[in-house]
Amino acid sequence: MVYSSATPLPSRLTKLVTDLPIYLASKSPRRLELLQFLPVSVALLLPQDDEDAEALEANRDSESPGDYVKRVVHAKALAALARMKAQALPKRPILVADTTVALGGRILGKPKDADEAINMLQDLSGRRHRVITSVACVKTSERILVRTEVAKVWFARLRDHEIRAYVASGDPMDKAGAYGIQGQAGSFVRRIEGTQSGIMGLPLYLTAKVLGLR
Repeated sequence: MVYSSATPLPSRLTKLVTDLPIYLASKSPRRLELLQFLPVSVALLLPQDDEDAEALEANRDSESPGDYVKRVVHAKALAALARMKAQALPKRPILVADTTVALGGRILGKPKDADEAINMLQDLSGRRHRVITSVACVKTSERILVRTEVAKVWFARLRDHEIRAYVASGDPMDKAGAYGIQGQAGSFVRRIEGTQSGIMGLPLYLTAKVLGLR
């Protein structure tokens, strides 16, 4: 099922008892699933067809991965606030997040095609990288609060046939760094420092903090 802007989620995706109604400005099914673990009720506030989401995520020259994620999440928060106003929706906190994978100073975003996904995974093989996630909350006062979490991830050495089989599954294509730790690629991960929810794209403790739940 496809959810439109501000569509309430089915009951199976929300708690029986909810405390805080929020908008989630993200198409990520992983973020939606992770929010089940917080005392919130969620309505989606998604970009409209005329919004250029890719332009917001474009890299700038000499921009560090950390600065990139913070800039993008702040820009997405402003866009979501404008969306809420344009649709005359009831005021609620708006949750926005953005995640990137950094190998040294290099930003690994979502692969454009299978070849780029293969190249990214070959570069990550046997090495340590960082997963940087920024979470923003647009308060009802329209103040924007941004917080960032950095996790370190060590990959095992990957065989070529492992990489190609994983890419052929299609799983890497919508994920920064061309992998998702919650799926098959979890077996590639030798060690992490940080939270698994952060690596999945929504660090739960940090999210609870920006929403004022902790």
